[in-house]
Amino acid sequence: MYFDGAAHRGGAGVVFVTSQGEVLPYSFTLMQLCSNNIAEYQPLILGLEMVVEMKRLQLQVFSDSQLAVNQLLDVLPFASVRVISPHRFCVYEWSYRDKIKCPFPKCGFGKWQRRGIVLDHFICKTFPQNYATWVLHGEINVLQNSGNVEVTQDAPPPENPIELLINEAFRGIGHEGVDVGPSQVVEEEEILNDIPASNNKDFFELLRDGSQELYEGPKHSKLEFLLKLYHIKFLLGLSDKGMTMILDLLRDAFNFAKIPDSFYEAKNTINKLCLDYVKIDACPNDCMLYWEGDANEKTCKYCHTSRWKLNEKRNNNQVSTIGKRKEKNKKKEKKPAKILRYFPLKPRLQRLFMCSKTCEHMRWHVEDNSKDGIMRHPRDSEAWKRFDTIFLEFSSDPRNVRLGLASDGFNPFGTMSTNYSIWPVVLVPYNLPSWLCMKQPNFILSMIIPGPRTAGNNINVYLQPLIKELNELWYEGVETFDSSKNETFRMQAALMWTVSDFPGLDILSSWNTHTGFACPSCNFDTEPCRLRHSRKWYFTGHRRFLSRNHKFRLIRHRFYGNVEEKIPPRKLSGSDILQQVKELDVTFGRPAALNDRRKRNRQRNVGQSATLQWRKKSIFFDLPYWEFNLLRHNLDVMHIEKNVVDKLNILC
Repeated sequence: MYFDGAAHRGGAGVVFVTSQGEVLPYSFTLMQLCSNNIAEYQPLILGLEMVVEMKRLQLQVFSDSQLAVNQLLDVLPFASVRVISPHRFCVYEWSYRDKIKCPFPKCGFGKWQRRGIVLDHFICKTFPQNYATWVLHGEINVLQNSGNVEVTQDAPPPENPIELLINEAFRGIGHEGVDVGPSQVVEEEEILNDIPASNNKDFFELLRDGSQELYEGPKHSKLEFLLKLYHIKFLLGLSDKGMTMILDLLRDAFNFAKIPDSFYEAKNTINKLCLDYVKIDACPNDCMLYWEGDANEKTCKYCHTSRWKLNEKRNNNQVSTIGKRKEKNKKKEKKPAKILRYFPLKPRLQRLFMCSKTCEHMRWHVEDNSKDGIMRHPRDSEAWKRFDTIFLEFSSDPRNVRLGLASDGFNPFGTMSTNYSIWPVVLVPYNLPSWLCMKQPNFILSMIIPGPRTAGNNINVYLQPLIKELNELWYEGVETFDSSKNETFRMQAALMWTVSDFPGLDILSSWNTHTGFACPSCNFDTEPCRLRHSRKWYFTGHRRFLSRNHKFRLIRHRFYGNVEEKIPPRKLSGSDILQQVKELDVTFGRPAALNDRRKRNRQRNVGQSATLQWRKKSIFFDLPYWEFNLLRHNLDVMHIEKNVVDKLNILC
């Protein structure tokens, strides 16, 4: 689209467009139209008339001046004239997915911006005086060659998925985001002004790897190749050493390709996408974490066990002889005995709003009006609605995230004889619709609690980093960029409840499910019974949950020979539970392993006994809202059914 620079400097401009959107290669200014010497522009007017007659199209004229319109009605009777700013014409008529290339130096005359941002730039910023030909906004380019007019269409903005991934990883860092691709003409210094200095190097290195071809002519860039190779590694469970050997083979076979020297180098490149995690050393007996004030400790404060792995092959006699030779080499790096891998929550929640496809779904639980009285989503539950009524400030913004926590132990070695239990902790964002929130790509891995033994009652120790970050998200929040509204807001988050199987309920809620008072709903209001020979617990009294006039309450011969007259137990609130656990004083950790391997009675942790139901005060009560949650722990029925079927298969 050709456009005279006088229009940008305060003059009125005119743009000629056919009814099919074709921009014609003619341009006038208001001064030209109002000049007395109109005859010199007569060939242009005749040319316009011939084009319109030959193509049998209706000509539309866009101008921002009524005076120019009146003049055009006299000289162009065959055209329909609309009064509209040519600036707005370009923004509204030649946008791609609601974006055009912004014609300002800061945007590099090529950065795709939303229409509102471009119009703000017209108002707030000075337009370049030497910009006279408007040809960089996705409009039709007119190329004149040998008297013929050739009309071509600019390509739309790039749709490289790697480029979009980089933009989403670094978006929200500046005020207007970083929406830059390698195909766009942007000065590096101007982008650096919008990105914190700590991320400058990572951003441009990723941008370079994302645009750098693996070798001449392939369809994959270097970064795309590394990401797909990294994906294959985890799908097949390949080791780091095996990946390094594969990279060595590929580099030898294709010496012209830009392949990293080792898997360590490849992993460092991928970690710049903010997909990394934090390693926190832990006591091998689950007593404490070496973090915050204890980050520099060498031994456990409670059991005095070393933080580092010891060489078990040595005995006391070998230490005296071999140890002297090792004294000189103490600079060798020590390996921690146990490591908690924690994935920070804040950047992962921010990423939900960086993706334009997911951002709008995060408000679905409020904006969707399809409510038919059936609980199809947690938002339809009584617990959700009560949380909204208690915490009005939190519920006032639908973008605040509501999370559910799920965890369970499993053996990573499958059916092998190795006894090993590892506990991943997964968070589920319930803001998403019911058909999205339970999909695997939307799960957020929070931490991996290491084995080989189950954390059990000591899970409070490992949940400390998560609880701390949840408290920060509740009290302070975090500045987050909303890509759907193109604005920054303070995002908060709250943990609504946990989800687990029945043994997992014991660990997460701290209620002992291995005694006669195993039911957490009945609490102490139950009568435990044991089988005569196997001494296993069984439970009766289910008829108390029926209505008072139900006929089953009076039947004796089918229900243990008695009439049920009890009423259902009272539901305990969070305050009631806090009253029951306030006197508990539990020291976390396990007793040190003994050298004597003879069979002995099972040892219990400090503070535990056969009749003690509450093992500890749950760490979830450190959250300010947990006491007021109507529903704190959920049972995964499908998970329990699977456990039962697995046991039956083993017995059969």
